Amino acid sequence: MNYFVHPTALIEGGVQIGKDSQIWDNVHIRRNARIGEQCIIGDKTHIAYEVQIGNRVKIGAFVNICPGVVIEDGVMVAMSVAFTNELFPRATTVDLKRLRPSSPTDRTLSTRVREGATIGGNATLRGGITIGRWAMIGMGSVVTHSVEDFHLVTGAPARPAGVVCRCGDLVMRGISDAGNVACRACGLRYAVRAGKVIELNPPR
Repeated sequence: MNYFVHPTALIEGGVQIGKDSQIWDNVHIRRNARIGEQCIIGDKTHIAYEVQIGNRVKIGAFVNICPGVVIEDGVMVAMSVAFTNELFPRATTVDLKRLRPSSPTDRTLSTRVREGATIGGNATLRGGITIGRWAMIGMGSVVTHSVEDFHLVTGAPARPAGVVCRCGDLVMRGISDAGNVACRACGLRYAVRAGKVIELNPPR
């Protein structure tokens, strides 16, 4: 194998794991999930059926990634993050005689985390939303709506609190229009217009 799997990890059939990835202790990856190259999956994390994870993704310990989630390249998911995928879940049928299936159904909502985004520890994400490119979710936040590119959101429910750079530094507080703002840490420049963040000199 050209990747590492801890002896206590449980990897089901049909799972794809990319080169140089590391799967740590007591991780459980369900069937047909895909893990890209150079990923780190922290201990006791659960990755559900058919979840798609890109390259160079860092996932902390005790994370629950449910069916319907797609995580793009370069994302960080800190410890104890919980994804959800159904708005009105029930354990059983209406007569209480049968459990509902745990695998994806027509009620399953899809969630996409775009490239470079960070999700802080203990955050909870509602199903059916998109986390934008290089966005940052503050720790403990409850995210009920999609998040724009480069936005920092915090709180329960989470609301926009600022603009973050690709490097992770805070570029500005609030999301008011700004013609040209530069990151003090790395010099990358941005403009903010009508709540949208535009990169002015993206790295090549």
